[in-house]
Amino acid sequence: MKAFLILEDGRVFEGKSIGSKREVISEIVFNTSMTGYLEVLTDPSYAGQAVAMTYPLIGNYGICFQDMESKKPWPDGFIVRELSRMASNFRCEGSIQDFLEKHDIPGIAGIDTRALTKLLREKGTMNGMIVTEDQFLQKYGNNIEEMLPKIKAYTVGDVVERVTCRETQVMEGNGLRVALLDLGAKDNIAKSLHNRGCEVTVYPAHTKAKELLAGHPDGIMLSNGPGDPKSCTGIIAEVKKLYDADVPVFAICLGHQLMALAAGADTHRLKYGHRGGNHPVKDLKTGRVYISSQNHGYVVDTDRLDASVAKPAFINVNDGTNEGLAYTGKPIFTVQFHPEACPGPQDSSYLFDQFIEMMGGNR
Repeated sequence: MKAFLILEDGRVFEGKSIGSKREVISEIVFNTSMTGYLEVLTDPSYAGQAVAMTYPLIGNYGICFQDMESKKPWPDGFIVRELSRMASNFRCEGSIQDFLEKHDIPGIAGIDTRALTKLLREKGTMNGMIVTEDQFLQKYGNNIEEMLPKIKAYTVGDVVERVTCRETQVMEGNGLRVALLDLGAKDNIAKSLHNRGCEVTVYPAHTKAKELLAGHPDGIMLSNGPGDPKSCTGIIAEVKKLYDADVPVFAICLGHQLMALAAGADTHRLKYGHRGGNHPVKDLKTGRVYISSQNHGYVVDTDRLDASVAKPAFINVNDGTNEGLAYTGKPIFTVQFHPEACPGPQDSSYLFDQFIEMMGGNR
């Protein structure tokens, strides 16, 4: 069935409908990973967005449920150049087409994703609508201009509330105890800690700092998550209490941004964000460069960062934006990228060991 991707600037891409046939309006972003499309689909940080994969062939190794980063996929839509008709992998448990249909995620295949990506890089992230030809003709006739105000009006909203867990969960262990604040956490964050012997207690995003600290954790983990960090005003207020508590804290992605805001820094939106498994980041202490996995549209503004509060620890080699902070006089460090990345790269997984040491482990 023919389908269209209509951007808020009036640009139309024609392709074939995949997955659910329902109409959707979302923020259109692109991911440059060459593999790991299932991990992208099940990353809660994509809630409120439709993802375009820049790699031209998607679905060639099918779906393996063991690789999922959460219990369900989160993007509003999925955009690909070519969807593989056959999956060739001994671990395959289903097709990506069936997966999208089961979870009611609409998508479009057969469009020029290279042209779409270049457009988003030039103009910045835009909203867009994925709609089948039948729906387009029935609801809008041939009048694209009528649709554009509706597309432009879309906002991501409170997506952290949508993706966080509903109740406390415990991964039992015999080592250090970590309280993980689930802002939209990928499963491999908890697994990375648990694999190092930690007992991990996962808390919903709006849990009060008092409750987190009442469990006397050896350390606190702030996870990744979706949306604009400045919209999380209630969570920021609680993170400020964690900052003042002098408990070891390690934060990733959205957690990194929220800690910065809690400490008095600022954040701003990137033109088109960093999403993919091939972003180089430089450790300012050692000078070493690591290849990292990233998924974010906002960064900490280091121009307004008080050095007495925190100092940059990592920068993005491509554009010089901040990728991590070391807090002055506090057992707190935060990174913008994903050290728990699966399927990879895992160059920076050593940061979990650094967190273990900060909590007093491995001595």
